[in-house]
Amino acid sequence: MFLQGFFYEIGRYFLFMRSAFRRPEKLRIYYHRFIDECIALGINSLGIVSIMSLFIGAVITLQTSYNIDSPFIPLYTVGFTARQSIVLEFSPTIISLILAGIVGSNISSEIGSMRVTEQIDALDIMGVNSAGYLVLPKVLGAMFMFPFVIIISMFLGIFGGWMFGVMTGEVTTHEYVYGIQYWFDPYSIQYALTKTVVFAFLITSIASYYGYHTSGGSVEVGRSSTRAVVISSIFILLANYLLTQWLLL
Repeated sequence: MFLQGFFYEIGRYFLFMRSAFRRPEKLRIYYHRFIDECIALGINSLGIVSIMSLFIGAVITLQTSYNIDSPFIPLYTVGFTARQSIVLEFSPTIISLILAGIVGSNISSEIGSMRVTEQIDALDIMGVNSAGYLVLPKVLGAMFMFPFVIIISMFLGIFGGWMFGVMTGEVTTHEYVYGIQYWFDPYSIQYALTKTVVFAFLITSIASYYGYHTSGGSVEVGRSSTRAVVISSIFILLANYLLTQWLLL
């Protein structure tokens, strides 16, 4: 029964995405909705992402410094470790998991509320492809904006590590900056942004799917929102493992 339900959901998800990516009826309307979604999903998320990035960068720096107890390990290791941790894992993966909770929950609630109040049925009756109209701008907006959000997160995480590391006297500016520059491979940025685009697609498409197929009332909207966050988080972790094995190893 579990496998039957699993394959039913997978099949319905792909049919839903095929409907969402059907050719738009009026490109100008979709373009305006795309701009609105870029602001809602990307720019409106910058506040919480900035605060978390600053403090996580600080914690990574202080914990690395705390665990260096050998005089043979140079202090620039602190900057090197902070850069690697933030660029490779923290910003693309942890921030995406946070966005799955914030953005994914909002998307699922918004579309689910439209479903239970029959606004989606009204769009279908008017001949509008409701899946494409509601979902396509969200998916493309997130895939376009999340890489910029993650780049800002990387910068603020490294900046937070430097600021708190120097303020507490755990590392000097010269050692931290040298560690940031030490053995830098630009491919790590490409790897992180590739993961980010995949995660953005998963977050928005899964949240939209659960919202679109909500039935019942406000209680079911809440359940769909919770289910969307849980499932998208699981698929982010699975995709993170697969992409790491594929792109790095």
